Amino acid sequence: MYLSKTVVFITGAFVTHKSWDPWVAYFKTKGYTCLVPPWPYKDGSVQELRNRQPNDAGLAGLRLSQLIEHYAEIIKGLPEKPIVIGHSLGGLITQIVVNRDLVAAGIAIHSVPPKGVFSFEWPFLKSIWKPLGYLTSVKKTHLMSLKEWKHAFTNGMTPEEQLLSYEENAIPESKLVIRDALGSAAKVDFNKLHPPLLFITGSKDHITPNSLNYENYIKYNKDHAFTDYKEFSGKNHFVISLPSWHDEADYILSWIDILRNS
Repeated sequence: MYLSKTVVFITGAFVTHKSWDPWVAYFKTKGYTCLVPPWPYKDGSVQELRNRQPNDAGLAGLRLSQLIEHYAEIIKGLPEKPIVIGHSLGGLITQIVVNRDLVAAGIAIHSVPPKGVFSFEWPFLKSIWKPLGYLTSVKKTHLMSLKEWKHAFTNGMTPEEQLLSYEENAIPESKLVIRDALGSAAKVDFNKLHPPLLFITGSKDHITPNSLNYENYIKYNKDHAFTDYKEFSGKNHFVISLPSWHDEADYILSWIDILRNS
């Protein structure tokens, strides 16, 4: 099948879009044109965004539906349907644009699930409770504490690695976007014919456990649409910035090549 050589990377919540920089450099060596559009109100450095915390009214008021349309409009403005790769909440947005048939193929890495797929595992509940901010004002953004970051993103890493990753990547987030991920804005039609979709997950992820990703995967009707799943052992939610990020990148490139040659 024909597949575009354009890739759009979609960033997840809590982290800078600069997390994709090594991926972009690598995919360009493979002949791909790469786009990494930041979220609205997040086109700044980590320090600039932190300096606006917690009174960044624009980001605090951002809704998931706006975020989805932001990426949908970028994708629709391209000359042809791209391949989309999203991490975490970016994985959810990837599923939605795949569901809308806006892309040639989608890869959801450690994805936040659509509406109706939920986990009651304690690491997951612990990871999302504070960012949801039900006991705090939605007019203020939420910046994960280092303690939250260690549990949700970088469990299993050394304290030095956790601190460095936090300082280089963690940024404030809209509580409303996180809440909306549990509602109707996050809905997909699991029975709809869709472009190829790959789920990638990791065995050590707290915030989007592999069991949650697998439940998401099996929701899709696979009789008429190609949906695939791959689990990597030992990977936490910081997966796209781990020293071993090439594992996922190379698997994705191989998967795309298989589609292209099919």
